Amino acid sequence: MAGHSKWSKIKRKKAGNDAARSKVFSRILREITIASRLGGGDPSGNPRLSLAIDNAKSNNLPKDNIERAIKKGTGELGAGESIEEVVYEGYGPGGVAYIVEATTDNAKRTVGEVRHAFTRFGGNLGTSGSVSYLFEQKGIVSIPAAGIDKEELMLQAIDAGAEDINDDDPDQLEVTTRREDLFTVHKHLEELGYAITGAELEWVPATDVKLEDSSALTNFKLMSYLEDIDDVGNVFNNMKMDEETMAVAEQL
Repeated sequence: MAGHSKWSKIKRKKAGNDAARSKVFSRILREITIASRLGGGDPSGNPRLSLAIDNAKSNNLPKDNIERAIKKGTGELGAGESIEEVVYEGYGPGGVAYIVEATTDNAKRTVGEVRHAFTRFGGNLGTSGSVSYLFEQKGIVSIPAAGIDKEELMLQAIDAGAEDINDDDPDQLEVTTRREDLFTVHKHLEELGYAITGAELEWVPATDVKLEDSSALTNFKLMSYLEDIDDVGNVFNNMKMDEETMAVAEQL
């Protein structure tokens, strides 16, 4: 399972259910608003919005909230706040590369909060392109593993254009796609009857950085701090997330 996914799983276990759900809801609703603003409010003609709505439904977001987010994006509720997508790059302790995705109505505020987080834990915020070359953006389709024939899923996913399947997590399978194939693969597997629990773009590192326990723990604290910033939606890095490192995360 991808490092980002492993960390997210631990975070969900440690966070209070209400707080964790609220964070997920906020992130998905912002994505729906942005997708609607950029590509219109009709999901049949807007793949990004379609994926966002599917993710909202899989997380049991109320229908009224979804519709309100769409109208907010299309301007049906008035001009409202101007929300933009921003991506920050930087380095954490031990030379771990970070990509931080955020949506904000005040870029100056958000960059200040992100820079403070890096500085607080001994890292530094970099410039655009300073670490992104170490990653590749991939589509990740998540499917509960229970009752799934992995070989059959692999064949069907590859036939739809997927690249690989990760089965490190006994509870969840992750189908990896090229960035541009996420929507097609997701829809194909959904039509075949698979219960999709998530379909999103993630920054996957080309190489991992293995750290000593103390540096790994500081990076986990930085990741947690960044994710607690209201405007931040996702945090990705290239710290090696093996069993030994993940055991360190349990110390938080």
